[in-house]
Amino acid sequence: LKSQTPGSAEELRCLQMLNQQPEGSSLEELSSSQGCLKLASTIKTYVATVTENMIRKSAVKEAWQSYFNTSEGQLPPKIAGKPSAHLTLRPQSLAQDGRSQRFGNLSQSCRHAITHWGHSSLHSHVQNMTYRAGRLRVEQPGKYYVYSQIYFRYRGAARDSGPQLVQCIQWQPAHSPPVLLLKGVGTKCWAPEADYGLHALYQGGLFELKAGDELFVSVSSLAIDSNDAAASYFGAFRLDL
Repeated sequence: LKSQTPGSAEELRCLQMLNQQPEGSSLEELSSSQGCLKLASTIKTYVATVTENMIRKSAVKEAWQSYFNTSEGQLPPKIAGKPSAHLTLRPQSLAQDGRSQRFGNLSQSCRHAITHWGHSSLHSHVQNMTYRAGRLRVEQPGKYYVYSQIYFRYRGAARDSGPQLVQCIQWQPAHSPPVLLLKGVGTKCWAPEADYGLHALYQGGLFELKAGDELFVSVSSLAIDSNDAAASYFGAFRLDL
């Protein structure tokens, strides 16, 4: 629009000069024409502003994309850091848990091994450790704080008899039977008019572990509330002591 107004011939010649300038040349070469130098500086500032806005929009888009991928269970690429894991109980039936022979002969009080943990979601992660079918495998030796909480839910006649709730964290060295690391016990009686009884058992401790050692959780009963990712969990992390 400006090129159609009177007195624009000089600016048109300036634009032609800018167009003919070799790539990489500086604006100082236009110092012979102050008007052309001013126009070139204005164009350069405008281009820089547009470029900055495009970069900012691209960064925001990538940040949102990363957030949604994480929310949908697609974790960002692993980063270097200390070994750690936090697993949450999957919202599903636990009827099949504890029947795998790979957990060995477990004591009667903790005979059901939990084999279905969520390990790649917004609430859980595994870093520099390995998870497979209910087991956490240590890749780097050291002192680890190991912890677990199980949220038991008893209904019907089970609450009237005062059931004993037991949760165990088992340690299995390579080529060896499981060893009981931690055991939590709670005996509860609920009022006969109660619809259900709820009880959480938490335990944790510090242990020296070697590469190849595996950890898993077993319980006395599979009457567990598996619909709350914040209530039942299992994890470990290495401490540099």
